[in-house]
Formats: sequence, C-alpha cells, structure tokens
Amino acid sequence: MEVTEDRTMPPWHADPGDVKFSNDRSLTPQQIKLFADWVAAGHPEGDPGETPPLPEFHEDWQIGKPDQIATIAEPFTVPAEGKDIYRNFVIPMNLKEDKWVEAVEFLPGAPEVVHHILYFLDTTGKAREYDAQDKRPGFGMNRSNADFRYIGGWDVGTQPTELPHGLRWFIPKGADLVAQIHYHPNGKEMTDQSSVGFHYSDKPTARPWTIVQVPPHFGQLQGIDIKAGDKEHLEEASFILPEDCEAFAVNAHAHYLAKRMELTATLPDGKAIRLLRTTRWDFRWQEDYSFEKPVKLPAGTRLDMLISYDNSASNPNNPTSPPKDVKWGPQTTDEMGSITLAAMFETKEQKEATHDSLRILLINQFIDRLWERRAEEGGNGQLQNAVKMLEALDEDKDSKLSPDERKTAIGFIQGMGYMKRFGPIGFE
Repeated sequence: MEVTEDRTMPPWHADPGDVKFSNDRSLTPQQIKLFADWVAAGHPEGDPGETPPLPEFHEDWQIGKPDQIATIAEPFTVPAEGKDIYRNFVIPMNLKEDKWVEAVEFLPGAPEVVHHILYFLDTTGKAREYDAQDKRPGFGMNRSNADFRYIGGWDVGTQPTELPHGLRWFIPKGADLVAQIHYHPNGKEMTDQSSVGFHYSDKPTARPWTIVQVPPHFGQLQGIDIKAGDKEHLEEASFILPEDCEAFAVNAHAHYLAKRMELTATLPDGKAIRLLRTTRWDFRWQEDYSFEKPVKLPAGTRLDMLISYDNSASNPNNPTSPPKDVKWGPQTTDEMGSITLAAMFETKEQKEATHDSLRILLINQFIDRLWERRAEEGGNGQLQNAVKMLEALDEDKDSKLSPDERKTAIGFIQGMGYMKRFGPIGFE
C-alpha cells in the first residue's frame, strides 16, 4: 500500500494542474482508497469472469517492429570505472528518397550504463570523416555536432510514442544518423551496441512544429552554480513567444540535484496556465508529458521556467558525499536544467521566427556570462575580445548594458561566429 499511497507506483511525476495529460498513469484518490479497502478486507477475489488478460511485456521494440533499424556498426566498450563518456556513432541510413517519420524508438544495448541519447542528421559527410579519424568506434566530443540537424532524443524513463496530430520528422535522402550516446560507468565493464528504430509515414507533416527549450541547450549558458549545502537553489529563465502556436507536450531535464520543476505560460491578457509542475523530480523517469488537448498560446505569451535544486547532504539523490559546489556540465555529477515545450504552427515562417527569438535568448545569456568574465585574465582570445567589446559599449561605465547597448552587442556576437558552436535551435 505504501507505494500507491506515496505515489511511487505507478511512476508519474507531473502534479495535477491546469492541463490534463493524455498519458497520465497516476491513480486518483478514489483508486488509492479502493486498493486500501481491498487490503483491509483481506484481498478478496473479484469475479473470475472479469479477469483481464495479463499485459504483454516486450524485451525489444515497444511500439512494434520499425520500418528501419539503425544499429551501431561496432560494439563499444564502457569501462567499469571513470568519468562519463560521450560518444558519437555514425550510422548510414542509405535512404534513396526523402522520408517522413511518425515515430522513433531507442533500444539501448547496455541499458545499465546508457544515460541518454541525442539524434542528429548529417548530410555533409563530416561525421564519417570524424569517425574515420578516430581509432575507436565513433568519435568523441572534441568534434562539434553544430553542423548537424538535431531531431530529438531519449532519456531514462522516456516512453516511445507516435507523434500526435499528424506531425512528422523529416529525413532527407543520403543523410547519416549521428547517435550521440552518454554513458555512465556503473562499476562493471559493459559492451553496448544500441539501435534506433524508425517508423515511416507516407504522408508529410500536417503542420510545421518544433521544440521551445527554456533555457536553450539544456541551460548551458544559464550560469548554473549551486553551492555545497544549498538546500533550495533556484534557477529561473523566461522566453516570450513571438508567434501564435499550439503546445502539445512538455518535457523536463536535469540531473540528480533537481527536486522541483515548473513551466508557466502567462498569456498577453494576464491569464496564467501552469503547463508543468513536478515536486517529485526523478532522474529515472524523464517523461514526455502529452497534453490531452493542444494548448493555444498567442504571440506575446511569456514562458517562465523554474527549477529548484537541493545540494545538501540530506538529499538522498545527491551523487556526491560530502556535497560539493556544482555547475553546469556534461557529467552526471554536474547539473543541467531546462524545460522543453513541443509546439506546432500554422506556417514555417512562424516556426523560423520562434527559432530566431530563441537564438537571441541564447545570445543574451552569452552576454551575461561574458560580463561575469570581466575580472578574469587570459583564456580564449576570441572571448576576451568580446569582453573588451562589451566594456567599450558600456559608455556610462555602470557595469551593465542599456537596451540600445545590448542590441548593438547582440549584433556583434551574431557576427563573430562564436555561437555556431552551440548548434541549431529546435527542429528544422
């Protein structure tokens, strides 16, 4: 009874709120009481004639056999100990024609050590070159994926589903799949040869769609800095939608220190809609929460993200004992933080305008981080030149940029080409 009363089972971590989720697995208070009453009554058997069939559990593909299975060409060995490993595996798709994809499913070869995977498409041939230059299978993080197209990914706890509302991903002919897998050693040497399954559709996407991540790139430029012992460290970020859209799903990502995550949409008329709130964040269950009905968000809607982290010794999920200062980083013992909204548009131009605004948000965060480097000496020459440029723009020397000064700074940052290393925004 404890696991139902404390809502450990069935696993579901979105709190009840303003929107209903079509994939909600949580129990109602009435259902929890029914379990309690049944236990108190001595577990009486119901009508045998109404016994439902046993559920079927598949060891391989959960949503059916894919139309195409892309498997890593060579097994990759994950050592028993050491730091987390990021590895990019190049898998030729060998498509002779463009394809529309209605569902993608990831099948980890060694689920014990697979932390997550990100999918990219390469039409330039660069990924094959990087792979050929590396002696081991795939290539490491010393090569950038910025020139590749991002098309999504999988985290621990993500359940595979078909895209709703007739939406599709696009894969051009000749594209290679670049599967970036994050491994976390668990004390035992493991061999991984994961696969990605694609379910194709004979119809194109019904509408343009993309993801709106607040803040972008999993909070890489958020400036996350959580001091050891801090039991309630808050990170907040906002984004104003430049175009009308309809949101149909939401997803959150962080590591082990997160405990509360929220995304609220405030409409231009002042009405607030809580799109997601979880007060029991669990790294092992990173759901895609699908809305029962699309939520209309007009242009001018402000998205407010909040994440609370607990870096104290009393946090049972804290991976470090005693606690240490934690910043943004790729290791499991580092932190990240963002909430991602999936949204569809009426036109491609609306989607592209949203991408442009997200890039501006990322550049503004970059400017904020540059200001924090002003007292530092040495380091990256390009960044040091950017810092000097910001100081020159601060005409009244008040250690902050006015709106006009910041607008000029944004133009400068866009022109210096440094932001390209962060890769594309959203889905193309």
